[in-house]
This record gives sequence, structure tokens and C-alpha cells, in this order.
Amino acid sequence: MVPTKSRAGRRTVGVPDPLAPWFARHREEQTAERLAACELWTESGWIFAQPNGKPTDPRADLDEWRSLLREARVPARLYDARHAAATMLLVLGVPTRAVMDVMGWSQASMATRYQHVPIEVLTRIAGQVGGLRWGGRDDDEDGDDGTAGVLAPTG
Repeated sequence: MVPTKSRAGRRTVGVPDPLAPWFARHREEQTAERLAACELWTESGWIFAQPNGKPTDPRADLDEWRSLLREARVPARLYDARHAAATMLLVLGVPTRAVMDVMGWSQASMATRYQHVPIEVLTRIAGQVGGLRWGGRDDDEDGDDGTAGVLAPTG
């Protein structure tokens, strides 16, 4: 087993409720693998393991990931998943400190490397600023079309 780069690398993360039944089935399958392996099973506490209980082979895991991406016709790398996850947390409005814990970052500066600001976030910010500055005013003296961040065409 390779140690984590930092203490933040060893962490507890929450699991979305819809995944709970899947994890329960996975645990049952792993119990069956443990029983089938008998004395060949190596108990190491891994949630995802080989059929003998040993850690998943990183090369085999990467090959399976690439196969899934090809099947889904998604042109991405494994590394891109971290960027997508970090950006998703940004879109959801998760506070930076919580993002750091979920992603296993020890420094907030990692957010600038992994999080990418999509148009949805910029539009939401513009709407929030507009709501703060102009409240719920219905007059349209500012020359916009009412859509946050989008100016109305002129002449």
C-alpha cells in the first residue's frame, strides 16, 4: 500500500443516499468473495479489492476506467475526473473548506488548480449581485433583457 501524500488524503467522505443500496450489494458480493477465497483472503479493510482481498491493482483499475470511458464515448482521462468533481462542488456552492475535506486537499490553493468556473456559476453570481443591488425591481432602465449577465442587443 502506498501512503497518502498528506493527512488530508486519509479521510471520511459522505456517500449520496442513492448509492447506499449499491454499496450494500457490493459488501454482500465481497463477503461471498471472502468466503470463496478461504485462507487465500487477505483482510486489509479495503472497500474495493481483488477477489483475494488484496488492494486493487492500479494498472487494472486504470484499464477498466479507460474501457468504461470508451464504452460511454467520453474523451477524458482519469485525471479529468478530479477536475470534474471539484468543479461540480463549486457549481453546488459547497464552501471551500468542505471542498478541501472532500477532495483531500491540505491547501485552499488547490481549488485554483482543479476548479473551473463554468458559465452557470458566473450567471448565478450576476443574478445574486443584481438581486443585492437592485432587489426585485421590475423597471428595465438598466438596458438589460432581464437575464442575469446578458446584455440586451442595441439598435
